[in-house]
Amino acid sequence: MRVAAVGSRDLGRAAALAAELGAPAAYGSYAELCADPSVDAVYVATPHAQHLEVAAAAIAAGKAVLCEKPLAATVADAELMVKLAREAGVFLMEAMWMRFNPLIRMLAADPRFGEIRSVHASFGFTAPYDPAHRLWAPELGGGALLDLGIYPFGLAQLLLGMPAEMRVTGSLAPSGVDAEAAGVLAYPGGRWALVETSLRGDYPNRASVVGTHLRADIEAPFWAPERMVLSGPGLERPEEHVLDPADNGYAGELREVRDALAAGRTESAVMPLDESLAMMGLLADARRQIS
Repeated sequence: MRVAAVGSRDLGRAAALAAELGAPAAYGSYAELCADPSVDAVYVATPHAQHLEVAAAAIAAGKAVLCEKPLAATVADAELMVKLAREAGVFLMEAMWMRFNPLIRMLAADPRFGEIRSVHASFGFTAPYDPAHRLWAPELGGGALLDLGIYPFGLAQLLLGMPAEMRVTGSLAPSGVDAEAAGVLAYPGGRWALVETSLRGDYPNRASVVGTHLRADIEAPFWAPERMVLSGPGLERPEEHVLDPADNGYAGELREVRDALAAGRTESAVMPLDESLAMMGLLADARRQIS
């Protein structure tokens, strides 16, 4: 696996990144990048509102797409992106690195937890208000929920599924995007999740998961953790799990794209497109409740 080319609307920026990554080609447009026969897959890392445009061009060119989270800025854009990929038979996956972190994957698959009863996760930091910055600009898909909140909401989705009921409170920035949000997600049988996100305050950025037999305390940043401690009546003593940094970051999702293309798969079982669409709907509902 290698970086074959870098594309940007700014050729100078593309050339600088290509030189840094050792890529042999740089392009001043995404159309040129997608036309390069040496490119098998395109990683879309533009602001959220541009995901559909770039991904659609790559799909039309028959290139596999790894698209940064959130899949798109709106539910409609995400649905169209998935429709285009499925109709073309082209691989598409949301780049949710948390799903591919070995500690998170171990947690989700460990039967020793019993039934998971609750999830508590937060992601927040103080970002200076600038209406032109992508975090605060509505035209760029700004807001805490899409950029940060997708991780605590995503951990709850991974471990508990989609909630039967959700109550969200928060506040809006002067630009109209959500600046902070806290949600209680309710699931059948009394299970629940508490999720928090903010651009107005520094949060613990940790997570805890409680099952009927075990508890997991995931250190910050919980969406890309390198340490997790298991405890509870199911263990004689606390169990520490430490991750090699080399297995963190983007490595897992890149391997998934590579393996999917080798196997001829057009969707990922680890980060299914239907779950990406469900998350887009959940975050849209959360934004509606705040506004």
